[in-house]
Amino acid sequence: MKNKYWMGAGALVLAAAAVSGSYLWSQPTQAKSVATTSTASAAPPPVANGTQELRFAAGAPQLDMLRAQPMPALPVPMGAALNARLVVDEDATARLGSGLAGRVLLVKAALGEQVRAGQLLAEIDAPELGTAQADVDKARSDEARKRLVVERARVLGAGEGIAGRELEAAEADLVEAQAESARARQRMANLNAAGMRVRGQRLEIVSPIAGVVVERAITPALEVGPDSSSPLFVVTDPRKLWLLIDVPEALVAQVRPGVRVDVESDAYPGEHFTATVMQRGQAVDPDTRRVVVRARLDNAAGKLLPEMFVRAALLQESGHAVRVPNGALVNRGLYTYVFVETAPGRYQRRQVTLLTRGGDSSYVGKGLDENERVVTTGALLLDAEMSARAGNAP
Repeated sequence: MKNKYWMGAGALVLAAAAVSGSYLWSQPTQAKSVATTSTASAAPPPVANGTQELRFAAGAPQLDMLRAQPMPALPVPMGAALNARLVVDEDATARLGSGLAGRVLLVKAALGEQVRAGQLLAEIDAPELGTAQADVDKARSDEARKRLVVERARVLGAGEGIAGRELEAAEADLVEAQAESARARQRMANLNAAGMRVRGQRLEIVSPIAGVVVERAITPALEVGPDSSSPLFVVTDPRKLWLLIDVPEALVAQVRPGVRVDVESDAYPGEHFTATVMQRGQAVDPDTRRVVVRARLDNAAGKLLPEMFVRAALLQESGHAVRVPNGALVNRGLYTYVFVETAPGRYQRRQVTLLTRGGDSSYVGKGLDENERVVTTGALLLDAEMSARAGNAP
C-alpha cells in the first residue's frame, strides 16, 4: 500500500516538473521575440554615404511644417556686410524755391503726393515780377517804335534827300532801344532763373520731374523770398536711391565703379536688393578709417526709403557660392548643418562649411551644390526629430 502511494506521488512530481520545464523554456523565446520587435521599431534612421536621413510617409503631419526651395549660386561677398545708409538720388531730385519775394496764393500739392512732370505745385504773387514784366513790355514797345522811325527815315531819305545825320540819329536811338529791351528781358530771366511759368505777376511753381513730394515748407499766405533757408518743395523719384557705404581701408583697392552690391534691410528680412558702385570717396575719415562709397540702388518696387540704415556686401567680380537663409542653418558645437530634400518626404542632414555669415543669409563654400532643395522652414524640427530617433536607438 505504501509503495503504491510513493509511486503515485512520484508520478505527480515528474508531471509538474515537465510542465514547469516547458514553461521556463518558452519564456526566453518569447522575451527574445519581444526584444527583437522593440529593437526593430526603434531602429535609427538609415545612413547613406555618411549622411543621416529622415523619411516621412505621404501625408505625415510633419510635412505641413516644412518648406524647401532650391538654392542658387551667387557671387561671393568680398567680406562681411558693411554699414550703409540710403539717401535720395540727387540726379533724380528737384529742390524748388522762389527767386522772388512774394506771398503764397495757392498750394496744389500735399506732402507725399505723387506728381507728374509739369504739374502745378503752388502760385505766388510777386509784385517785383509784375514790375519786371512791365519793363519788358515797355522796352519792346519802344524798340518797335524806333525801328519804325528808322525804316521811314530810310525811305524818305532815298526819295527826298534827308540829311544823313538824321538817319544816323534814328539808327542810334534804335540801338539804344534794343539794348534796353535786352536788359529788361535779362532782368526778367534773372528773376525767374528756375524757369517757372509766369502769368502777369503770378509765379507758378511746377515740378520739372515726375516723382513724390518728400518735403513741403509752404502754406497759403506765407511770405517767401530768395533768402529762404529751405526749399519750398522737394520732389524726388523714389524708384532711384543712392547707397552710401562705409568701406574699410583694406577693401578700398577692390572697389571700383561697376562693382555690384548686395543689400539687406531689417525692414524686409530674407529679401535682397541690388546696387552698383558709382563713385569712391577721395578721402579716408580720420576717426573711422573708412571711405564713403556711393552706389545707385534700383528701388523699382519702392520698398526702401531714404535715410534707412541697411547692410551692404560688396560682391566679388568672379567666384560663386550657394547662398542660404540663416534660418536653414543648424549649429551643433563647432559644426554647421543644413537639411536637403532629396525626394518628397526624404531629408538628408549635410555638414557644410560657410564662407561668410551675414545678418539674414550665409554663403556655403562646401557641402552643398547649386539648386539643391534646402529646408528653409522647419530645419530645427527635423534636427530635433533626428536627435529623438537617435536617442531611442540601443
